[in-house]
Amino acid sequence: MNKRQEPGNPLEQDFEMGSLLKFAFPTVLAMVFMGLYTMTDTVFISRFADTYALSALNIVCPVINLTVGLGTMLATGGSAIAARDMGAGNKKKACRDFTLIVAAGVLLGIVIALLGLVFLDELILGLGASRILFPSCREYLFLLLLFTPASILQVLFQNLIVTAGRPGMGMLLGTGAGLANILLDYIFMVPLGMGIQGAALGTGIGYLIPAIGGLFFFSAGKGSLRFQKPVWDFSLLKECCANGFSEMVSQGAAAVTTFFFNRTMMGLLGEDGVAAVTIMIYTQFLLTTLYIGFSMGTAPVISYSYGKQDRKGLKKVCSLCVRFILLLSVVIFGITFALGAPLAGLFSERGTAVYEIAREGFLIFPFGFLFCGINIFASAAFTALSKGKLSAVLSFLRTFGWILLLLLTLPKAFGVTGVWLAVPLAELFTMVTSAVFLRRCSAIFADDISKKAC
Repeated sequence: MNKRQEPGNPLEQDFEMGSLLKFAFPTVLAMVFMGLYTMTDTVFISRFADTYALSALNIVCPVINLTVGLGTMLATGGSAIAARDMGAGNKKKACRDFTLIVAAGVLLGIVIALLGLVFLDELILGLGASRILFPSCREYLFLLLLFTPASILQVLFQNLIVTAGRPGMGMLLGTGAGLANILLDYIFMVPLGMGIQGAALGTGIGYLIPAIGGLFFFSAGKGSLRFQKPVWDFSLLKECCANGFSEMVSQGAAAVTTFFFNRTMMGLLGEDGVAAVTIMIYTQFLLTTLYIGFSMGTAPVISYSYGKQDRKGLKKVCSLCVRFILLLSVVIFGITFALGAPLAGLFSERGTAVYEIAREGFLIFPFGFLFCGINIFASAAFTALSKGKLSAVLSFLRTFGWILLLLLTLPKAFGVTGVWLAVPLAELFTMVTSAVFLRRCSAIFADDISKKAC
């Protein structure tokens, strides 16, 4: 018999499509705003700095990917553990484990910032910055590293506030950060003329809003989770990292593939090519936040049902999620394909070399949106079920394995067209594996729940 659940817990309900979307919507909106203010940096830099600054943004992007990846690893792994504990009726353990994970995140952020600042020049050169791009890379990355602890806290709280049953609060913090970043980017870059440094400062201050807001929220104990004195348990942190490792794989692989995208385009088209691929990568980042937000928003529901041993509810929620993701994929593809030229024009003046390269890319690149949604959801779902290995396989294939192989081969045969084909084909090939894993979900759920029941 299941333990008595906490009254009023939003995770304790029989979800239908409407209620599931309502529960996930705040997280989706918060993630979209996170994507928007990242996109805002790109637009402001391209319009109020120069092409070199836009290229520099993508050169240092791997550092941002790795930082977000480490934070997301702790966040998703920790969210699965906390939601599982609550589903099993052990709220005190959930709060204690949650506090330990947040403390580990702060410590990690401090270490990354210190190491990055000490080895800043070597890091930038290692990422492939040319002599022309080096000053802009240094100006941007130096400031952004100062805000690394806040960046990791933002990622942690974005996940854990949903797990605490208060997705609306996560939405408010995320949208507040996004609006602040847009406003500050304008102030720092236009009236104050700070260039790429203004973009970094605006982004960093934007990180502080959900970080500080989350600290107040969990200190007040208004959700299902609250800060309690942690017990240092390295086995728990190990489980958390193993659980969320697929998200680290995803971001770490994105860092490596961004490096290869930059290197390939630098060889084919120089700094203009790097600027064009920056437009494509940041557009992809913005639109995939819809999939990521939905997957993050529904992951606690999956983890809770798993901890509760509710096989029927688990299958129902996963089925609803897959149906919604498929519909969303078609919509995003259609919009991106139809609006490719205006999107390219948002970042670069019509008629420029960067605009023409990006416009041609938008005729091919959007096909990846037809396939990536299922891959992102499948990876998140297996993380929520504490099946980090399956999740890591999917993340590795879609963000590294296939892309790296295709980037090393297709451009040799098809030039720039091969670069644009790499992501859609990688997503398509990975989706085959995702489909196999998802078809086995029913058997996996049955086996796990049967073992727990014994």
